[in-house]
Amino acid sequence: MQIYLPIAEVSVNAFLLLGLGGMVGVLSGMFGVGGGFLMTPLLFFIGIPPAVAVATEANQIVASSFSGVLAHLRRKTVDLKMGTVLLVGGLIGAALGVWVFNYLKSLGQVDLLVKLCYVVFLGIIGALMFVESLNAIRKTRSGSAPKRKKHNWIHGLPFKTRFRTSGLYISVIPPVIVGILVGILAAIMGVGGGFIMVPAMIYLLGMPTKVVVGTSLFQIIFVTGFTTLLHATTNYTVDMVLAVLLLIGGVVGAQIGTVIGAKLKAEQLRILLAIMVLAVCGKLALDLLIQPSELFSIGTAGGH
Repeated sequence: MQIYLPIAEVSVNAFLLLGLGGMVGVLSGMFGVGGGFLMTPLLFFIGIPPAVAVATEANQIVASSFSGVLAHLRRKTVDLKMGTVLLVGGLIGAALGVWVFNYLKSLGQVDLLVKLCYVVFLGIIGALMFVESLNAIRKTRSGSAPKRKKHNWIHGLPFKTRFRTSGLYISVIPPVIVGILVGILAAIMGVGGGFIMVPAMIYLLGMPTKVVVGTSLFQIIFVTGFTTLLHATTNYTVDMVLAVLLLIGGVVGAQIGTVIGAKLKAEQLRILLAIMVLAVCGKLALDLLIQPSELFSIGTAGGH
């Protein structure tokens, strides 16, 4: 069943979009990621223009993350105080990111920037997570439980506060900085930023894995919602027909993913996420290196 997307100006199979939304929703519930790091490249692959994919995907992440957060709130695995601190940084970062996005769009370079950002970030983060997860699994099998460093340079920073749900007493500065970086990525790459947020919360802030997923999703809801609003009012690149189809699949998938995630060990979850990140990175890198079938495309570049 082909459906025409008015803003993207392409026709796509509606069931394909519902299926993609559901698959990414499952990942959202399992790993505490918005799923944009996977969905946005998938939208590129089926012919959606990158500028439209980025703005619309931020919209879909809101729904799948909200659905996942509800499940985690019932389990009391959301640190609302930590989520709020991350959110402050996230909103600042989102505003900065949309400004950068608009500037590059006016130069006509936004499509290349988005794809290059994906290759660099997904490659680095996927590799680091994969190596760390393998080491954690090895230690678990050898009988020694993996030890998380309790004290590092972060514990010496000022403006300390207690995060009771996470069992932490640390400075608010690192969470705010993590939030700003994730906000910028949400605006430029159309991602919730969970693929950076989750590792940062576990390894940098020292949060327990069971609390990280729900807290990450809580922050992602507001940052991606704010990003969608900015893109819709400044770029006019949010395709509501595409967003609604992705939303329906995403909400259903997130509930299923939360149930699956509760049954897997933390190390298994992390290595699965790392493999998926690296697979998407590889496909994007190949697309950038291989000569396209059509060497030229027609588009506007800020009136030039």
